[in-house]
Amino acid sequence: MTTTTPRSTRADHDDASRARHRRGFWVVVGAFTVLMAFTTLPTPLYPLYQQLDGFPTFVITLIFAAYGVGVMGGLYLAGHVSDYLGRRRVLLAATTVEIVSAVMFALLHDTGSLLVARFLCGLGIGAVTATATAHLAELHAVGRPGADSRFASVVAGAVNTGGLALGPLVAGLLTQFLPHPLTVPYAVWVVLLVLAFVALLFAPETVDRPAGRPAYRPQRVSVEPKARPHFSAAAVAAAASFSVLGVFTSLTASFVGGTLGLHSRLLTGAIVFGVIGASTVSQVVLGARDVPDRLRAGMAAMSVGLVLVAVGAWTTSLPVFVVAGVLAGAGVGLVFNVAITTAATVSSPEHRGGTLAGMFLAAYVGITVPVVAAGVAVTFFPASAVLVVFAAVVLVAVLVSTTRLLAHSTPSSHS
Repeated sequence: MTTTTPRSTRADHDDASRARHRRGFWVVVGAFTVLMAFTTLPTPLYPLYQQLDGFPTFVITLIFAAYGVGVMGGLYLAGHVSDYLGRRRVLLAATTVEIVSAVMFALLHDTGSLLVARFLCGLGIGAVTATATAHLAELHAVGRPGADSRFASVVAGAVNTGGLALGPLVAGLLTQFLPHPLTVPYAVWVVLLVLAFVALLFAPETVDRPAGRPAYRPQRVSVEPKARPHFSAAAVAAAASFSVLGVFTSLTASFVGGTLGLHSRLLTGAIVFGVIGASTVSQVVLGARDVPDRLRAGMAAMSVGLVLVAVGAWTTSLPVFVVAGVLAGAGVGLVFNVAITTAATVSSPEHRGGTLAGMFLAAYVGITVPVVAAGVAVTFFPASAVLVVFAAVVLVAVLVSTTRLLAHSTPSSHS
């Protein structure tokens, strides 16, 4: 005798599953935000480390570059493994690495420990970025079947940059008015990261683990042949746009404190918050527009912003520098959003995690290499002159890469 499951029971089960995935979506959003904010927490604190250890400005860029190298290592080694190990398992492992990094920051303040802690922070985030982006897309698809898939891409891009924006602002607030500025922010984040870990335990898994685990191999930055023209154009645009964020997050404290003589951690944090926050706002406001519209708006905002960066640096004008950063940041958000949307759209589901890992790898090459070059240049030339040259070089890269990406936009990339 066979039994069948009543339709009402199946419907209730489906409704419960969708509700669980909807809740899981926002759990991952919250955890992703905490993780990304931690990566920029030290931004306004670099002058304090510099005073403590007496190292030159170039070392600040090395510390920042250690993070970028860690991100690229995490992407290369683990950015794709969630495709078969599961999204939640990888996010939990990466959050554990971030907790270790936060504890090191709270307890150890020497230069060597800073380099290791920043590297570990980057290593964990390298595994997080592509995994969380893919997880959000899948949770949204299950939780809201038939809904516009662009919503998850917009949220993922906004959380990525929004978290980056929150870090320096919160660090500036905590350290401007509270004692122990090199300990308190990290102690707060240890608690937040532990809470994020616990919350992720309840997020639904969206990947069916295969019966036989594939042989491990590092991430291959290879994309399905049909997607390569779109991917390569998007990757170059992502790298160019992220280089803007890299220089602002690593050199703003030196420019504001050294060139302008304004020694306020809250001011430094607020400026970086404005730059990265603008990238989040632009994605939320214009993220639903078609790809060509977003690209043109992003290209225009970044171009004007970079020109004003050069003007503000050359004239040592704080207001111009701030306006320039906000405009450039808004452009970065739109271009990066298009890059992520393109990578997610042109990849097949079974390769999505790997494709997104490749996209983030390209972006973090852009955020690391120019920062190191700028740090070397600052050792020999004034920060204002370095910012002028940087703005000119990146402006050319942005115009070339976004024009190429615009040429590769197809109807399939608009969704």
